[in-house]
Amino acid sequence: MRKTMNHWLLGILVIGMIFMSNSCQKENPNKLTSELLPLEGNPLVQLKILIKVGSANDPSGKEGLAQLTFSMLANGGTKTMTYKDITKAFYPMAASVSVRVDKEMSAFSGTIHRDNLEKYYAIFKEMLLNPGFREDDFNRLKTNQLSFLEKTLINNMDEQFGKEILSLMLYDGHPYHHIPAGTVETVNSITLDDIKAFYKEQVAQGNITVGLAGGYPADFPAKVTADFSALPQTFTPQLSLPAERRPQGLQIIIANKQTPATAISMGFPVSINRSSDDFFALWIAGSHFGEHRQHVSLLFQKIREQRGQNYGDYAYIEHFIQGRDKFPATNYCRQQQYFSIWIRPLANSNRHFVIRQALLELKKLVDEGISEERFELVRTYLLNYTKLYAQTLDERLGWQMDSHYYGYKDFLAEVQARLPKLTRKDVNRVIKKYWNFENVYISVITQDGEGLKKALVENAPSPITYANPNMPKAVLEEDRVIQSYTLQVKPENVKVIPAAEFFKKPGIPR
Repeated sequence: MRKTMNHWLLGILVIGMIFMSNSCQKENPNKLTSELLPLEGNPLVQLKILIKVGSANDPSGKEGLAQLTFSMLANGGTKTMTYKDITKAFYPMAASVSVRVDKEMSAFSGTIHRDNLEKYYAIFKEMLLNPGFREDDFNRLKTNQLSFLEKTLINNMDEQFGKEILSLMLYDGHPYHHIPAGTVETVNSITLDDIKAFYKEQVAQGNITVGLAGGYPADFPAKVTADFSALPQTFTPQLSLPAERRPQGLQIIIANKQTPATAISMGFPVSINRSSDDFFALWIAGSHFGEHRQHVSLLFQKIREQRGQNYGDYAYIEHFIQGRDKFPATNYCRQQQYFSIWIRPLANSNRHFVIRQALLELKKLVDEGISEERFELVRTYLLNYTKLYAQTLDERLGWQMDSHYYGYKDFLAEVQARLPKLTRKDVNRVIKKYWNFENVYISVITQDGEGLKKALVENAPSPITYANPNMPKAVLEEDRVIQSYTLQVKPENVKVIPAAEFFKKPGIPR
């Protein structure tokens, strides 16, 4: 009896010590954390190292440093292997390491077959823990980053170009103020010593979450944790962000370039993110108005399907990066978010009309709300569509990490629980609370920017032209209303800037 009692007391003591140890680790911001998703029998293993540091942590005058530093880890050599050696070793394993850098977090990811896990991880950990920081890698990757800023983004990526201008407008004077790649001036100023110093300061235990998913061996998490526990026991405090910069009226920047098609991005800050109860109702509104690459979108139906104007007409209630297929990518969490509308590629001749149309549709939604029929349709659609979000190991692990960032055990499960409880009244309430049509930032990539500015300021009629001479009567009648819809555009709120002037220095070109 005494022996049994002693064993029982010992067991309670051990459990208590483990509990205290885990509690202390959770409360100690200097220690790394982990996200584990074991799936016995799965032949693949997903590794993800999430670093709670992003471009918003770039030092002033060194914008682009986080991206260049983390590119050096994912696309450079280690102390014992050159980048060419790593590429050669990864090839027969069909393996790689990807990196994504956003405002407040960055993530390194790789997927490997369980049979190759040991060989792959041996290289993976060295890339992150013992980077070579070779001069030739630095010069190559710095040149690539500058080429992206000077040529690729401006000349070949009008969709992203427009979104980045919108971001400059949203966050002028804010820690989010520059794109992750930085600017030509600041990237040119970055040295290899800057890279080494940023790595030493920011790649620390308290900034890291180790993520593992799939069919990894039972002892593998302990091995990874032990390896990354060699990093310094420090952390970078979460950024304390100022209030968002809100537009006053319609504020427009036109990036002038020779182009056969126009790209439009418009939006404004919203004061909530996924952690808010209102997010779920607003998500239904966003899906109704402009679900990414889906026919259910009102803008898609009105601009593309009825009028054949372009390829894409979408709206988003938070920062959106496309991942697999049409689905949102994970690990782009932010404290502050924004609503946006994205329209492209659009015939230059119809750009004024479609700006009017998008804002008029937004006005109707704010004034009238969503109908009961559309509410039921879109809510049912979202309940089913979001079940497809986490099909790959990377997605499942990414959504688990993002859930915890916003304070949920499982955000996608929360969607399934909350959406059925929402009403049309809930959705219309949040539309009026968070959206407007009068105070909006608008970025336009187009040619003859001065001509567009003149038409906008003067509220000139903007009749639309069609290749199809037999457009439905109802559409033509609606067009007559849209083409004369009054936009309150003040001349001082419209800037026409040569496209080549962007991203040379921090901020909006003056």
